[in-house]
This record gives sequence, structure tokens and C-alpha cells, in this order.
Amino acid sequence: MLKNDCNAPLHPAARHGLELFNAGEYFEAHEYLETAWRAERGPVRTLYQGILQVAVAYLHTQRGNYVGAIALSERARNKLEGWPENCRGVHVGTLLDDLSLVTETLVRLGPQGIAAFDPRLFKPVKFDG
Repeated sequence: MLKNDCNAPLHPAARHGLELFNAGEYFEAHEYLETAWRAERGPVRTLYQGILQVAVAYLHTQRGNYVGAIALSERARNKLEGWPENCRGVHVGTLLDDLSLVTETLVRLGPQGIAAFDPRLFKPVKFDG
């Protein structure tokens, strides 16, 4: 069922949200991805929700909110796992790998060390188009 939902094009708001994500505008990216999530009726809603949760996890990391960053990272992982490597042009597998590196680094740094997090670990979402 998930694979069939992957053949359609990205929702225009999701595409714009990914562009904002890739520009490091995580709050704004979340807003557009949420618009796409609300507009969809099929399973792809979960994909959009997972990506927006990655954006919020990164935003929490930037703001030094360790608990929020870890919680949203886990929620995002739960939403994104099980999707094909590439869905609607989004390289989901790569996004999951990037999220894992961010999460592992946060866990290693711990709540007291979040200020030392290297934002260069935030990678853009690869997507076709």
C-alpha cells in the first residue's frame, strides 16, 4: 500500500516545505509540510508528518531543547521507517540515515552538551525535482 502511494507527485506545499528545510528554515518548512499533511487523505500523510517532525527536531536542537529534539527524532523515525527508499521523489532512506547521525550525536552529547552540537550535521533532504 505504501509503495503505491509513492508514485504520485509531491504535494506543492510539501515541495516548498522541502526547499525551506534545505535552506535551514525549519519552522517555516514545518508549516508548509503541515499544510501538505492536512491536505492529503492517503497514507502519504505519514511521510509528510515524519519529514515535518525531522524539521521540528532540528529546530529543537538549534534552540537547545534536548528533550524535544530526542522526542521528535524518535517520532519522525517511527513515521518514516517502512517507506520505500524513494517515495514521491523524496530519498527517505537517506533522510533516515541523516536523522540517525543527528540523534546519535545528540545522545552522545547529552542534555548538557547540546550547545556543542555541530549544525553541519543537518543535511538537506534529497528529493527529485
